[in-house]
Amino acid sequence: MPMGDGPNDAGLSRHHLVRECEASLRRLRTDHIDLYQVHEWDGQTPLEETLQALDDLVRSGKVGYVGCSNYAGWQLMKALGIAERRGLTRFASQQIHYTLQAREAEYELVPIAVDQALGLLVWSPLAGGLLSGKYRRGKGPEESRQLSGWGEPPVRDEDWLYDIVDVLVEVAEGRGASPAQVALAWLLARPAVTSVIVGARTTEQLADNLGAADLTLTDEEQARLEQVSRPPLLYPYWHQARTATDRLGPPDLSLLGPHLAGSE
Repeated sequence: MPMGDGPNDAGLSRHHLVRECEASLRRLRTDHIDLYQVHEWDGQTPLEETLQALDDLVRSGKVGYVGCSNYAGWQLMKALGIAERRGLTRFASQQIHYTLQAREAEYELVPIAVDQALGLLVWSPLAGGLLSGKYRRGKGPEESRQLSGWGEPPVRDEDWLYDIVDVLVEVAEGRGASPAQVALAWLLARPAVTSVIVGARTTEQLADNLGAADLTLTDEEQARLEQVSRPPLLYPYWHQARTATDRLGPPDLSLLGPHLAGSE
């Protein structure tokens, strides 16, 4: 992301990465960063340059681990392949968007995390507040980024969104929990998910979000949420679900497992 107007103030070049890491260390008043994540894909800078710079930051002791955010599946696997081939520090984590309302990560990014032993950190786990319970059919909070054209995440099917919210609210009422807690608890139980990054605006919201750590959904509750939010199988997954069920491994089943269970 741009940090200025100059030609070297954006992207994942060695110059920009090292300079901004050192600037972060000064602002944080520390001598190391535990996890340093590149925030976005840069198709203009060679991956070798980016990964070498990150490796140098790790070897210098300024960074403990490195991760990526918002990468496509092929981009992530290319980065992991280059790191292995060149003996460089590999990504240890992905920071991704993943919610009941937006499960696209299950097509590639979650299976990669399972297969490559990567941690998953979820940003905007309540879909910008859409899964907080404050948005219902025909109404929403008076002050909201979603109502002001923010657009993250995009809502492509409003009826489907509210179908999910209806079930979310019903499950929450049955457990004496908030819809936000149920949405977060669902995420925390998903394959490879390490943690969620909440964006509470008040101490009350933060306390409510933290309550999700103590909420374990039943199989029936999980099944209800799964059924209402399940994404359709794209090619080649629908073909694998029909013809390769006896040859699927854990990464495959992180996506296909619920579809196969539903067909029994």
